[in-house]
Amino acid sequence: MQRYIVMRVGQSIIALMILSMVIFALGRVTGDPVILLLPPDATQEAEDILRRSLGLDQSWPIQYWKFISNAVQFDFGDSIKAKRPVLDLIGPKVMNSVRLGLAAMVITLAMGIPLGVLAAVKRDTFFDGGAKLIAVLGQSLPQFWVGIMLIQLFTVQLDLLPAAGTGGVTHYIMPAFTLGWWVAAAIMRLLRSSMLEALDGEYIKMARIKGLSEWKIVWKHTFKNALIPVLTFAGTYLATFITGAILVETVFAWPGLGRLVYDSIIWRDFPVLQTLVLMIAAVVISVNLVVDILYAYIDPRIRYN
Repeated sequence: MQRYIVMRVGQSIIALMILSMVIFALGRVTGDPVILLLPPDATQEAEDILRRSLGLDQSWPIQYWKFISNAVQFDFGDSIKAKRPVLDLIGPKVMNSVRLGLAAMVITLAMGIPLGVLAAVKRDTFFDGGAKLIAVLGQSLPQFWVGIMLIQLFTVQLDLLPAAGTGGVTHYIMPAFTLGWWVAAAIMRLLRSSMLEALDGEYIKMARIKGLSEWKIVWKHTFKNALIPVLTFAGTYLATFITGAILVETVFAWPGLGRLVYDSIIWRDFPVLQTLVLMIAAVVISVNLVVDILYAYIDPRIRYN
């Protein structure tokens, strides 16, 4: 296990280095931020002075080396637009995204797991059909459209829920549901397939022959063995919920990391964009590693050599 973890950490570092090069290059091909920061009638001299002050007059290799050498010391520079250290800009946004991501995951698991188990146990019945319909709608309807329709219904028509911003529990309901429904639908379908495969196993037939209760068969034996692919999927999307909910945070004006990514792309704020992408990648890679390690505890048959 220790050797496996060391190898995965090494692979993660290499992946982050490659990703840092890609996002560095892609950010700069989108255009020059100096054009957005200065008025249209600015002189060429003013543009050159600003570009020099931002370090954008240097070659790409030199700019990249400065960024990556400072990044390993957790110095990610200053935001081009906000004129503040990037970490100071990101800090307040992190907890907003974490809270929204956790709320979305609660809704995801509360919907996806019961529906998946019910659809498998009640195969080819009305319950199975209803769960499939919820799954199809969840995976077919675009998130931004779902968010807009929820605002139209619960804010404009019924005046029950706030449409934007953070605050009390009611502010979380619509964005968390919008963010979590798609993943809940995917988890339901994945868990249903895994449950059906497990229910056809020989050990389940033996458990029924021994006279175990159906509740114990479903939840103690079948559900545990069907949970591994669901754990992988849920863990990956928990990281995505927290770090990459760009559409949902934009629709609901949620002041989180996703909204910050959107703003940094619009303003070509390279230091912020590079830092956010690397941070998102690090979170996703870390969550995947934790999920892989949890496999061995959920299913003792799994061993990493």
